[in-house]
Amino acid sequence: MSDSSSPNLPRLRGFVGDFTRLVERLGGDEAALLDAGRSLLEALVAADDWLPDAFALPDPMRYRQYLLHCDPFERFSVVSFVWGPGQHTPIHDHTVWGLVGVLRGAERSQRYDLQPQGGPPLAVHPAEILPAGSVEAVSPRIGDVHAIANALTDRPSISIHVYGGNIGAIRRSVFEPLTGERKPFISGYANTTLPNLWDRSAVPVHAA
Repeated sequence: MSDSSSPNLPRLRGFVGDFTRLVERLGGDEAALLDAGRSLLEALVAADDWLPDAFALPDPMRYRQYLLHCDPFERFSVVSFVWGPGQHTPIHDHTVWGLVGVLRGAERSQRYDLQPQGGPPLAVHPAEILPAGSVEAVSPRIGDVHAIANALTDRPSISIHVYGGNIGAIRRSVFEPLTGERKPFISGYANTTLPNLWDRSAVPVHAA
C-alpha cells in the first residue's frame, strides 16, 4: 500500500456503490453482470492504495478470507483473500457467480471439471498464473470448480473477490482430489469487524 496509515477508503466505497447499482440493473443477467463487473474490479485492483492493513494480514498456517462488504440483501459480497507463501485452497466450488481480481503478488488458478458419474475432479484445463491486475470469473454456468494457490514463494499475495451472495455463509463443497468425495463446508470469515466506509467526517486526503 502506498500509504498504509491512511488508506483511500473512498475508492472502496465508490466500488461498493457502483457494484450495488450494477446488481440492481443487471442482477437477472449473469453474463452481462460479470462482463460489467469485471471492468469495475479491474479498476479497483489497478490501484493499491485503499485496502486497510487489518484486512491484508497473512496467517502462518493458512490463507485468510476477510469480509470487506456485504450487500444488506446479500446479493453480493466483497472479500480480500490473503495468501502466505505456499498457501493454497483445496479443490472447491462456489455455487454462485464470482469475480477474482489480483491486487498484490500473483496467483495460480487451476480449474477442474467434475465427472457426471463421480470420481476424481479432472484438471483438463491448463493452470493459469494470474498477475496483479488480472481478473477471472467463475460460476456454475461457465465453470465453478477450481483451486487457487499463491504463485510466489517469498511473499504474500492478495486478491479481491466479489461473489453473488454472502459467500462466507453459503454451504459449498470441497473435493478430495483422488476420489472426488464431496465434503460440505461453510467458509466464514477471518474478521469480526468491517472497514468503516461511511465516516465522511475526516477531510479527504485521497482522490477516488
